[in-house]
Amino acid sequence: MKRLVLFTTALATALTLAACKPEAKPASSDQIQAQQAEKLAREAAQKVGAPAITNFTEKKLVRWLYELRDEPNYRTYSYMVTMTGDLIKICDSVGYGINASIQFSNPDKIVANSRSSTYGSVFGTLPQAEPNGLFMPEGLAATYVMCVDEENDDVKAVYVEPEVIVSPIKLDW
Repeated sequence: MKRLVLFTTALATALTLAACKPEAKPASSDQIQAQQAEKLAREAAQKVGAPAITNFTEKKLVRWLYELRDEPNYRTYSYMVTMTGDLIKICDSVGYGINASIQFSNPDKIVANSRSSTYGSVFGTLPQAEPNGLFMPEGLAATYVMCVDEENDDVKAVYVEPEVIVSPIKLDW
């Protein structure tokens, strides 16, 4: 009988301690503002609703653009824009210009802090090298134009730094 009373008392104490929550930290001003903004966004969505889009024209056009960009023989014409706004033809080209700062792999990798905190592991991101081992710059204002060599119809990548227009039709230059 004594064991049963002792066991019951120990169980009640354990359950009482387990039910106690640690004191919650007060919300930061950023968290309060985020909660208020979310509340307003929810209210706006309920009152206004979504637009009545039925044709999805822009989405169809973007899909078509993606498909054009994937066509290996899609012929274009590339031009440079002068300081006066005139066009100077660079070459007949294939596809649209490719921004020189484009990356083949994700530019960031997720890392975990080796020290754990009261919230568990802390994650962040660090720059990640490209497959060639180099780190690409951000915001590079240059373009690769895939120019067609008129002598043998071979395609060559031309690196161009000024503003570029790449067009699927001949422009008046």
